[in-house]
Amino acid sequence: MAAPILILRDIHLRFGFQPLLDGAELFVSPGERICLVGRNGSGKSTLLKVAANLIEPTSGNRFVQPGTAIQYLPQEPDMSGFDTTLAYVEAGIGPNGDLYRAPYLLESLGLNGTENPAHLSGGEARRAALARVLAPEPDVLLLDEPTNHLDVSVIEWLENELNSLRSAMVIISHDRRFMEKLSRATVWIDRGEAKRLEQGFSHFENWRDEILEKEELDRHKLDRKIVREQHWLTYGVTARRKRNVRRLGDLMSLRQERKDQVRATGLVKMTVTEGEISGKRVIDAVNISKSYNNQPIISDFSIRINRGDRLGLVGPNGAGKTTLINMLTGILQPDSGHVELGTKLEMVTLDQRRETLDPNWTLVEALTDGRGDYVTVGTETRHVASYMKDFLFTPEQARTPVSVLSGGERGRLMLARALAKSSNLLVLDEPTNDLDLETLDLLQDMLAEYPGTILIVSHDRDFLDRCVTSTLLSLGEGRWQEYAGGYTDMLNQRALVEDITSPKRTKQAQQTRNSAPKADIKLSKRKLNFKEKHALETLPAKMKQLQADIEQLQVKLSDANLYTKKPNDFAKFSLKLSEQQAALLQAEEIWLNLEMLREEVEG
Repeated sequence: MAAPILILRDIHLRFGFQPLLDGAELFVSPGERICLVGRNGSGKSTLLKVAANLIEPTSGNRFVQPGTAIQYLPQEPDMSGFDTTLAYVEAGIGPNGDLYRAPYLLESLGLNGTENPAHLSGGEARRAALARVLAPEPDVLLLDEPTNHLDVSVIEWLENELNSLRSAMVIISHDRRFMEKLSRATVWIDRGEAKRLEQGFSHFENWRDEILEKEELDRHKLDRKIVREQHWLTYGVTARRKRNVRRLGDLMSLRQERKDQVRATGLVKMTVTEGEISGKRVIDAVNISKSYNNQPIISDFSIRINRGDRLGLVGPNGAGKTTLINMLTGILQPDSGHVELGTKLEMVTLDQRRETLDPNWTLVEALTDGRGDYVTVGTETRHVASYMKDFLFTPEQARTPVSVLSGGERGRLMLARALAKSSNLLVLDEPTNDLDLETLDLLQDMLAEYPGTILIVSHDRDFLDRCVTSTLLSLGEGRWQEYAGGYTDMLNQRALVEDITSPKRTKQAQQTRNSAPKADIKLSKRKLNFKEKHALETLPAKMKQLQADIEQLQVKLSDANLYTKKPNDFAKFSLKLSEQQAALLQAEEIWLNLEMLREEVEG
């Protein structure tokens, strides 16, 4: 590996008496792709600002190879002093740069360069800031949450653009899929220190779990005392993730149910009785349409949503996702068609803007609405300290003002407030913004337990894959299409349709029609290849064996004496259980996709 061009060594930083970074280090070589991960408040953004020379550490050294160009993308870019987005981007290129890069990047990101920076939305400001840091093609790119406020199509464009650059990159992002595609090394900020894995993000969680499990076994050897709450926050992540992995199996069953419902929609009589609506039916939308300034947002759209469905809405910014949500929930009336809502619906909405948080509240006041030390969660009354713990807040944070919480902590607080309210219909608008990996696992865990119906607007592809039973995609010009499964399932189904209806396939089908007897006329379809057929035949037995292995390991680990008498066996069985559960999940996903492919091909 080439010599590093950016070095942070033994970085210490304190805020008051609390150490944030305690000897953290970062080494960036030419062309390296590093993802920077860690819990909200662990110091990721702070370390990136030290790298960008925007913050002076309490102690430690920063070295930059002379002549190295560094560009930093902040979470909240400052565009003051510029009349247009083009002027803002060109100012970052420098005298010897390629000025043609500015209009190219702005156009690719959906801007024309004439926009007034003072009037940009959050997503537009993020795209302009991306254009500015990408335009000079620097030696090092420091990117703090580059996908926030971006729709899926722009995120996928950004992935391709970054992959085409020769720049070294250090990336902070909550988007798992984004980090998996771009990273080649991982730096984990944990309790002030930086641990490095010479592999990309896809290997991080297993590596982290192994470290935490070993620390858990050897915790009596640790020099410092770990208080109970910090111990739970640190080591509870492994158990939460394993529980989340197990519940993905249940999601597969729900997706199969929704798949059957999607197929039957065209055959169902959409007018239902009041009794049906108050029971299983939650929302029935029949031929609804909405236009603004003669521009169709929703055109002749119908859907039935039953109790327990988890529907994800995907589409570019401005496609009408929020409009459609408001129509489906009765907030906005359609221009034509009608929506029938089930009776006794209790809806709770999580707004991505988080405007309902009073910055002067303390954490406790925000959770209890200023009514003492207890919070009502559904029908249960709980002490606020106990409820805080569920959302990874420590007792020491109880009197912390909302104004000093990080973006991720505010997101966690909004989740805690929303999920405490009694509801049977949950509407989540970009719930993953600013959330760290542990909080995302926690949110997925809670959604898996939620007994009601969920509508999710999100650009996080991995989150949709893990949480929804069907995906509703904007096709443009007011057209929307529902696909069973998550985001990846939707892509697979669209690819299959495109494969069957491609010009080449259509020409082959026409030739078949011209040469074949009339009784044998059929549309040419892609057939399952030998490997796919073999997988369909063998995967059920493999999944059955994996399930049996998992059950045996769970029996062994349930022995209360195993941990104390045979700690090595406990660690070995725990690791094996994690591996087998991951293998089962992978096998189930492959089988489900192949089975859906087979059914689509066969008719």
